[in-house]
Formats: sequence, structure tokens, C-alpha cells
Amino acid sequence: MRVEIWADVVCPWAYIGKRRLQKALAGWEGEPVEVVWRPYRIDPTAPAPGEPLAGVLRDPQVDEALRACNPDLTPADNRTLVERIAAAEGLGPPWGAAWRASTHDAHRLIALAYERGGAALQDAVAEGVLRAHFVEALDLSRPEVLGRVAAGAGFAEGADLLATGAGDEHVRESLLVGKAMGVRTSPTLVVAGHALAGAQPPEVIREFLEEAGATAVRRLPAEVERLRHVESLLDQRDPLGALTLLRPLLGEHGDDRGVRMLAARAYYASAQLGRAAATLERLVAESPDDSYARHLLGRTLQRQGRHEEAVPHLAMASAMTPSYAT
Repeated sequence: MRVEIWADVVCPWAYIGKRRLQKALAGWEGEPVEVVWRPYRIDPTAPAPGEPLAGVLRDPQVDEALRACNPDLTPADNRTLVERIAAAEGLGPPWGAAWRASTHDAHRLIALAYERGGAALQDAVAEGVLRAHFVEALDLSRPEVLGRVAAGAGFAEGADLLATGAGDEHVRESLLVGKAMGVRTSPTLVVAGHALAGAQPPEVIREFLEEAGATAVRRLPAEVERLRHVESLLDQRDPLGALTLLRPLLGEHGDDRGVRMLAARAYYASAQLGRAAATLERLVAESPDDSYARHLLGRTLQRQGRHEEAVPHLAMASAMTPSYAT
């Protein structure tokens, strides 16, 4: 059974959740479990190199945003609560982040560790990254920090791989996959399509794993899962993200009508009207009775200012599917 942890390494609950998952798996007698870390970004605008967190926390806007995380506590009281919970889980002392920093490269390092050494190496790297941020109060966006973490975890090649840009596309795609799956908080555990949000107590995690494992369904082929993720991103009005996930399928299955239709929708939604029109014109030529393709082609031509060309397509589409006339 694969347990995916979708989390940001600057989220204290991710570190707390890691400890609680370990406790939940202690004495586990079910099928073998593989824990895999996946990326999530709490603050995509965080800089590299990082900036001292103390100054950021004095910003009234930041204070207000943090207050929304727990309306019942002030941000300072909330940080004290998290520190106390972390201590109870055996984390620290000391405890406390000192930097607001981009975690993109840290996520790359964690992903590369899994690619090169599997779940055990990835876990060691993730532990090192979390410790560097919360216990050692280091700036995770700095290459020398991540290089030291990699070396300490037994991933000697990690620093050199980061320097080449390795893992960049994988992390960017993974972030989109998480968004498509509905991951909205750090951490979120995902098992066979079932999700558990937050750093829940060990007994809750264990119950979740037992239930998710018992109701697991056969995984869909990778291409089908990717298509579903593309559709989800389109539904969430992220056409550029959809095109990013669609790119490999266009390369490998560019003749597939369903793939091309998704591409046309994404082109249209992202205002790439020339590409949308060219794709839809071919689809309509191949299947003149496809009312949706005609309707979308007509709308595309309208947006291009080609109104006379749009009229027959829109008319035929509404004749085949009356709801398109509204």
C-alpha cells in the first residue's frame, strides 16, 4: 500500500504529521506500506534566498492572514501551541523557523531522493529538510543548506543534481497533480484515492489506513489518470496547468481525439485562439456531427472577430444540441 504525504516542508504540521504517521505504522500488520512524499506549496511567492521570518511576522497583513488559520488564537499564541505539540511529538528543542524561503528546491531534492534511492532515502532527506528548517533554523532555499542535508541523509549526489536543474519539471507537474486531486492543505495523506487532511492523531491515521486499504480499487492506467487531472484543472479554471499536464499525452497520443479536444478547450480558455481554432477545425472536419466541437469552434471564431465564419458552426451546433442556442 502506498501512502502519499502531500505537504510543504515549511509547514510545522507536516513535521508533526510525519511523527504521528510513524506512530500509526508502529506494529502495523497489514500489507507492506510505502510512504512517499509529494510537494505542496503554502507560500508560492516566498523568495530565494529567504528573508528573516521575524521581520515578516511584524507585517500587519501577515499577522491578519495568520490569524485566519486559527481565529480562536492570536498568531503568537498559535505558534506557542504548535511548539508545545511539536515538543510532545519529540521534535526540538530548539523549535521554530527563522526564514521565509522558497521550498521549490527542497521539494526537488526530496523528489530526486525517491527517484534515486526509493522511499527510505526520501524519508531520510525529508527528515533532514524538516529538521533544518524547524530545529536548526536554516534557510532551505540556499544550495549549501540542501547540499548538507543531502550529504547527511546519504544522498551524496543530491547537491550536484540540484545544480543541473534536475527534478524541476517533476515538481511543477506534481504540484498540478495535487491541485487536480483536490489537495488543499498540508499535510494531506492520500491512499488509493482516499484523503485525510491535517496532522491527525495516530489512532485516526491508523483507522484511515485500515479503511482506505480495505476499500482500495484498482489503479487506472497512468494516461487515464493524467487525463482526469487535466479535466479537473480545466474545471478549476487553470488551463495553463492543464496544458502542462497534457503535454506528454500530446506527444505520445497526439492522434487521440479526446486528447486533442482537451487541448482545444485549454487553448480556448487560455486565449490561445489560433491554436484552438486550428485544432477544432481538424476535429470538425473529422467528425462533422460533433456538436460540441462545432460550438467551441464557433465561439473561438467569434473571439477572433471572424463572425461570418462563426455563424454556420454555431447554427449547426444549436440545431444538433438546442442548449447551445442559449
